[in-house]
Amino acid sequence: MSRFEDAAFGAGHDHIFLGAGHENNERKTWAVIALCSAMMLLEIVGGSLFGSLALVADGLHMSTHAGAMLIAALAYTYARKHASDARFVFGTGKLGDLAGFTSAIVLAMIALLIGYEAVTRFLSPVPIHFGEAIPIAVVGLLVNIASVWLLSGDHHGHSHGHSHGHSHGHDHDDGLDDEEEAQRIATSSGMVSLSIFEDGVPPVFRLTSESASTKLAASALSVTTVRPDGAQQSFTFADRGRYLESKEEIPEPHAFKVILRLPDGDHAVEFDEHPHDHGNGHDAAHRDHNMRAAYIHVMADAAVSVLAIIGLVLAKEFNWLWMDPLAGVIGALVIANWSFGLMRDTGGILLDMNTDRKMADKVRNVIEDSGDNVLDLHVWRLGPGHMSALVSVVTEDLQRNPAFYHEKLDRLQGLSHLTVEVNQMRGPV
Repeated sequence: MSRFEDAAFGAGHDHIFLGAGHENNERKTWAVIALCSAMMLLEIVGGSLFGSLALVADGLHMSTHAGAMLIAALAYTYARKHASDARFVFGTGKLGDLAGFTSAIVLAMIALLIGYEAVTRFLSPVPIHFGEAIPIAVVGLLVNIASVWLLSGDHHGHSHGHSHGHSHGHDHDDGLDDEEEAQRIATSSGMVSLSIFEDGVPPVFRLTSESASTKLAASALSVTTVRPDGAQQSFTFADRGRYLESKEEIPEPHAFKVILRLPDGDHAVEFDEHPHDHGNGHDAAHRDHNMRAAYIHVMADAAVSVLAIIGLVLAKEFNWLWMDPLAGVIGALVIANWSFGLMRDTGGILLDMNTDRKMADKVRNVIEDSGDNVLDLHVWRLGPGHMSALVSVVTEDLQRNPAFYHEKLDRLQGLSHLTVEVNQMRGPV
């Protein structure tokens, strides 16, 4: 017997999967466009009045810069205005990734044009009007610095669309996490490490052995926390393969004495509350690729301006005319590299690649801790900080319905949409 339910933890749910800093990022992007447009008009009008072709040319270049930023701004505005549009089955959260992918293509084309122009100048050098070119490059750099400042958003508060849980751990390629709050404990069978882990989930304890020959048994240990007011809480553990993890979550604050009970006796350690680290929004699941694309545009322009200034100054002082096109080649390579990274990441999201492998592990662990089996599992991103999961569960408990698993999985931060299929199988008669 199979029961199927599609829900975001309750009936009548919405499908708004925009990043936490969506509106703030939208305002910042429009502000950069206003700055670039004002600079563009100033250069074109000034160049026309004073007969400076170089100034007019830089003004036209600034217009392409504003146009590229317009892609990001329109994506933000459209996604916000149509966030509740029923035509978008899973909301408009991915529109920013589509805009980022488009911007990556534009960046790649810019890199090709810069590279082509640089190679052409290597083969056929042209006279350089240093008196005009250097000041224009400096002004362009100042505009780009101002744009970077506007987009960084630090002075506007946290607007990176990240999860507001603690971040006590760092993700490594080997799949293990190097928790900051790790306590090493000497036991009769070797050193063990007890730590607090809360990457995208409510905080839990993790216990690992530092010796490959020492096997920890979840049934043979327990942890008890003793808070300053005398309150105590006990924790049981589940075997995750490479580590043991507490089944119960750890309430805030994380300032308490821990008593670890092992077969060789009790071991006491202290945990202190550390300042919360909200991260910088650069993890794969929470990254706003639309803002990332806008940021790369201004950074690429700033890098080109810096290289241009260096190339022009060296060319002027030492008559190294080849420095100007060389700076162009280096700038083209840098932009091409940024473009490739942005295209790879946004393209994967548009193709529903799982950008958060940990979320899939967490969903599987929660269900298997309940004594059931996962028959099929798919996890993909709906927008910055919003993941969706489709899971097929096999259970012998006839009382368990999709709502049971929704309640279990509701603890996973960032899991914004859940589809559950329950296949109930009778046990042996």
